[in-house]
Amino acid sequence: MGTVRTLVLPVLRLIVWSVIAVALVVLAFRGGSDTDVSAGPGAPVLDLSSPVMPVARGTVANTVTVTGTVVADDAVPVRATAAGTVRRILAGQGKPVTAGQPLLEIRVEEQLQPTTGTDAEGNPTVTPRPPRVRTVTVLAPTGGTVSSMDALVDQVVAVGDKVGTIGPGTLSVTAPLTQAEQFRLLAPPSTAEVTVEGGPAPFTCTGLTLGAAPAPTGNDDGLGGPMGPPSSGGGTTARCAVPAGTTVFAGMAATVAVNAGTAEDVLVVPITAVQGSVQQGNVWVVGEDGAQEERPVVLGLSDGDQIEVREGLTEGEQVLQFIPVPDDTVDDQMMGGPYG
Repeated sequence: MGTVRTLVLPVLRLIVWSVIAVALVVLAFRGGSDTDVSAGPGAPVLDLSSPVMPVARGTVANTVTVTGTVVADDAVPVRATAAGTVRRILAGQGKPVTAGQPLLEIRVEEQLQPTTGTDAEGNPTVTPRPPRVRTVTVLAPTGGTVSSMDALVDQVVAVGDKVGTIGPGTLSVTAPLTQAEQFRLLAPPSTAEVTVEGGPAPFTCTGLTLGAAPAPTGNDDGLGGPMGPPSSGGGTTARCAVPAGTTVFAGMAATVAVNAGTAEDVLVVPITAVQGSVQQGNVWVVGEDGAQEERPVVLGLSDGDQIEVREGLTEGEQVLQFIPVPDDTVDDQMMGGPYG
């Protein structure tokens, strides 16, 4: 019995492993042959053609929702309105002021032309005249708190010199916009709905404007040193004013929803069916015989999923759900055959 275990069992193991090895080799060679069963009759066929869908009526609500930040409004500079010498400071740093309130006085000396005449002997004379002195009061350009007062008494200033700043104490919400969002807000409203997580109920933010993002200030180059490349910036931001009495703080995250219009009972197609997304576009109409026709259309509002078609299509026409992709298949003859 011991002899059987010693001789027969190892031989059986060798036979089994040999059969497995031969089977793997056969499968490997058959998988690389041109007679693969997956390419023969009855094999599954992958349909790469674009599906068609009818032009239908629907409602498009063009509401752009972006994430922004509550920020403190920039301090407003106070500038000298006359050339002269600072006579008196009326509102120092930290003092609350209202728009139009006097901040400082500037003593202005206006040199007068000397008087001319003749003396008793008939000789011409020139008599200097003392300068005409007047006081110009610099007023606060906005209400808030004097955040800095840079002018000093007896300091000589020129017209336009910065003599201080006023912090308005107001807040705004800013949010960056992508290129697609900018196109959807070509005619933005003047308000937006803002939601601050964990804060007050959603509120209306007024004075909505779209403009370039503020340029970076100081020596910050984005790399912690003055010798590196400049910080990345630019783009467009939406900005609106937080209403007075709303309890939010600078630095808080906010969600900004801008409703740029709603179109009801209009012709709509998926945005994937249109080449272009603003004002003008192209769609591919499929006829009853299956022929495809590229057709220009006039576009309206979009909600990011579907888009309004104002001209160029009629209800019920069939269009490709996805715009055709140019055939970039490499010609086998140019590559010297299927294997190059």
